[in-house]
Amino acid sequence: MTTVGTFTPKPGAAPLPRMIAAQAALETRMLLRNGEQLLLTVVIPTLLLLLFGSVDIVDTGAGKAVDFLAPGILALAVMSTAFTGQAIATGFERRYGVLKRLASSPLPRWGLMTAKTASVLVTEVLQVVLLTVIAYALGWSPHGDPLSVLLLLVLGTAAFSGLGLLMAGTLKAEATLAAANLVFLLLLVGGGVIVPLDKFPAGAQDVLALLPITALSDGLRDVLQHGAGMPVGDLAVLAVWAVVGLAAAGRFFRWE
Repeated sequence: MTTVGTFTPKPGAAPLPRMIAAQAALETRMLLRNGEQLLLTVVIPTLLLLLFGSVDIVDTGAGKAVDFLAPGILALAVMSTAFTGQAIATGFERRYGVLKRLASSPLPRWGLMTAKTASVLVTEVLQVVLLTVIAYALGWSPHGDPLSVLLLLVLGTAAFSGLGLLMAGTLKAEATLAAANLVFLLLLVGGGVIVPLDKFPAGAQDVLALLPITALSDGLRDVLQHGAGMPVGDLAVLAVWAVVGLAAAGRFFRWE
C-alpha cells in the first residue's frame, strides 16, 4: 500500500546546467551526423593537410612543408566549425522555425547560444586531435607556449562564432549557405592558410593581415613553427573581431 501523493507528478524545468549540457550534446550529435558539416570540418582540412604536407606543391619557404601547413590547417579547422558550419546550420534552423521553438522553451536564449558554443568547442577538440596526429605522422615537430596556442584558438573561435551567428541571424538561409561557403574558399586561399602571406603584393598583405583567419594562422605559426612568445598583435586582431562580431550578433540576430 502506498501513501497519498507518492506518484504525484511534479512538472518543472530541469536545472539550467543540465539543460545546456543536454542541448550541447544534441547539437554535437547533429553536427557529427551531417555529411556536409563533416566535409567542411573534417574531410577538407584533413585532405589539404595530407596533400600539401606530403607533396611539394606550394613554396612554403625553408624547412618542412608540414611545419608551415599544420598551424594554418588548424586555423582553417576552427573557421570551418565556428564560422562556416555554424552559420549554415543556424541559418537553416532559423528558416525552418527550429530556433523560434527553442527560444520558447525553458532554455533561455543565451543558454541556447552557450550550448551551440560548447558544441563548437567539442568539435574543435576532435579536429585538433585528428589533425595533430596526422601532422605528426607527416613529420611535424611543433614547439612553443601551449598557453599562447590555447588563447589563439579560443579567441579565434569567439571571433568566427560571432561572425557566423551574425550572418545566420541576418541573412536568408540560402544566402547564408552561399556566402559562408564563398568566404570559406576566399579565406582558404588568401588567409595565409596554405599560401604564405609574402606571396601576395605588399598592399594586399597589409589588408589580409587584418583578417581573423590570417591572425589566427600566423599567430599559431609564429608559436608552433618559430617558437615565438605571446603573439600580442595577432591576439589583439582576434580580440577586436571577437568583440565586434559577438556584439553585432547580439544586436542584430533575428530568431525568425
